[in-house]
Amino acid sequence: MKKKVRTDQDHFWGYLMVAPTIIGLLVLNVYPFLQTIYLSFTNAKVFGKYRFVGLSNYVKMITNEEFLRATWNTILFCILTVPLGVLLALVVAVLLNAKIKGKTAFRAIFFLPMVVAPAAVAMVWKWMFNAEYGIINTVFHTHIDWITDPNVVIVTVAIVAVWSAIGYDAVLLLSGIQNVSKSYYEAAGLDGCNKIQQFWYITLPMVSPTLFVVLIMRLMASLKVYDLLYMMVGEGNPALGKSQSLIYLFYRESFVSGNRGYASAIVIWTVLLIGIVTLLQFLGQKKWVNYEV
Repeated sequence: MKKKVRTDQDHFWGYLMVAPTIIGLLVLNVYPFLQTIYLSFTNAKVFGKYRFVGLSNYVKMITNEEFLRATWNTILFCILTVPLGVLLALVVAVLLNAKIKGKTAFRAIFFLPMVVAPAAVAMVWKWMFNAEYGIINTVFHTHIDWITDPNVVIVTVAIVAVWSAIGYDAVLLLSGIQNVSKSYYEAAGLDGCNKIQQFWYITLPMVSPTLFVVLIMRLMASLKVYDLLYMMVGEGNPALGKSQSLIYLFYRESFVSGNRGYASAIVIWTVLLIGIVTLLQFLGQKKWVNYEV
């Protein structure tokens, strides 16, 4: 069979088709990131000018107790939300894959939080967690300051974050479960395996690639948490100083205080933290992710 030779015109049209994506990537992602790196070595001056200060912002950052607390809050939030959220999503996905009536309705109900505006979700939960008239304290007969207590507010926001993400993660995991051939379960049933054994030795290994993707996505989202803290805690809350995340600290330093150089250094550290966690996940996937069919 004669091999087709690509002409310069073919290459031209190929480059033309991918040009919008490449240009958008360079303008909206690469250039702002490079500019952020540059700004992290400067201090903002009047009229949009900057003064190069070397590593001063990074030295200030690692010696600042507020930054260290924000880093710990971000990591703590990740620990509270990712393992529990992914586990619950996996359980929900398995249950939604079972032979029950109204599966479509249940799937829509679990996915509903993802299509609701985050501001609406945060406000409803904020009312529910209100210490004086909230339904949570009323039902459980407690007197916990869910939103104003610095020792509790991160747990409160974590609960809302887990609730909001379960539906989306469950749908992704459900798609992976449904791709598992039923012949595996039939063979396991003939060998006398019960449902738990089938889940552990068939479902979990076969869905591990999808589980890995969900885990990466949830880790990144947790390390970049901002919106829930901003809407549920907000300015003026006595718990904000001890519960703010890295992205919230960046917002405050950049858009409130005007310290754009220092805020850029915080962003670079956040990106580095996400990169380290992602790299560790990719290195560890060889031990538990099964890509064999």
